[in-house]
Amino acid sequence: MLPSTTRSAPNTTPLLLTLGLGVFAGALDLGVLAPALPAIGQTFSVPTGDLAWVFSTYLLVNVASIAIASTLADRYGRRRIYVASVALFALGSVLAVVAPSYLVFLLARGIQAFGAGGIFPVATAAIADAVPKERRGAALGLVAATWGLAAVIGPSLGGLIVHFVSWRWIFIANFPLSAVVIWLAMRYVPQRAPNERGPLDVVGLVLLVAGLLAVAQGVITLYATVVIAGLAVLGLFAAWERNCEFPLIPLKLFSTPQLAKTYGLEIAIGMLEGSLFFVPAVLVAAQGLSYAAAGFIAALGALVFVAVIPLSGRALDRVGSRDVLLVGAVLTEIGLATFALGFTSLPLSILAMIVAGLGFGSLLGAPTRYIVANETTETTRATAVGLLSQCLIIGQILGSSLAGGMMGSGATENAGYRQAYLAFCAIAFVALAIATTLKPRREERRAPLDVAA
Repeated sequence: MLPSTTRSAPNTTPLLLTLGLGVFAGALDLGVLAPALPAIGQTFSVPTGDLAWVFSTYLLVNVASIAIASTLADRYGRRRIYVASVALFALGSVLAVVAPSYLVFLLARGIQAFGAGGIFPVATAAIADAVPKERRGAALGLVAATWGLAAVIGPSLGGLIVHFVSWRWIFIANFPLSAVVIWLAMRYVPQRAPNERGPLDVVGLVLLVAGLLAVAQGVITLYATVVIAGLAVLGLFAAWERNCEFPLIPLKLFSTPQLAKTYGLEIAIGMLEGSLFFVPAVLVAAQGLSYAAAGFIAALGALVFVAVIPLSGRALDRVGSRDVLLVGAVLTEIGLATFALGFTSLPLSILAMIVAGLGFGSLLGAPTRYIVANETTETTRATAVGLLSQCLIIGQILGSSLAGGMMGSGATENAGYRQAYLAFCAIAFVALAIATTLKPRREERRAPLDVAA
């Protein structure tokens, strides 16, 4: 057995397996729900636009959970927080299965999100602690590949379960999977904590979540005044964080151009990922496909994504993060443009999913985490990675809210879908522009400064 007190063991395979399974469980929960959205709407009599809250609620709670889990992981160690996060995720899954109303179902999603929010950032920090720098990109790529595997299995599994049984059964797999992850984590995830942290910034947390909630509500309902109010609250959050002794988001992490650009890029990537949540629903509505068929088409893109992730992880160690991200942004742009103009055609939809899958495989998971791991030290790594996850989720909230709002705003249903995905094409161009300004490989491998000290 791998000793839990060992800082760096010769064989990190058990640790990577444990962390990868946890990431798989959290990612499966998102992917499996995509083809189930129309059925959930029918069960609870919820209109299409309001179904965006299935993802927005999950992502908003994720923001809070990541902040709490990252702080506690630095203070009390990786293992305790990882195990607690997986246990909460399982508890939320139980409530989702038996939810009698849409409100209770959203509550269940919130509990799931509170647990899932601690899984990926703590896993990334544990990898950065245990794996040597020269192999870190490959290790992050392997763990991110489990996320991609869940993205493949999720839509297909969700579509089949909804078609043949009921959407409620899609959460059943979380129970045994969570039990296995907890058992493995007690054996293989190191307990050590790199440093002591101050108290949790509760005021900052409330301001951040309130601001994001208002922005999400305003984007979904297309009320500019609500969006402006949300942005004002986020401005108050930034002012509070600047003077807070123990800030939720250390603004010093934005003091280096490389990190600031990476966090901005992660928001754009999150918005692009929000476009994937609605692909099955668009295919069901625009082409009259069954839930299962729409899920399989979405899974095709995810299958390509899975195949690319390990390759992009290894490429990080060879060519650097900038080139990997540039390729990913270009391919994502082409794939989303093809889908925006051709989602009423089955062949074009399939082509779009393949090309977009190639792009997302180079954007999501390892590249930006590789940058943050290289730019920070052990004492601030969990916080820095947690902030990266928060930026991704902020982007996902904005992306899913944008999709929900624009899909219901067109003169026809198809016009609304097209407007939404053309907007995502513009976001992909922004991601491409940011990626061009990142450090080349020879510069990003230099020793990091403790920027948040």
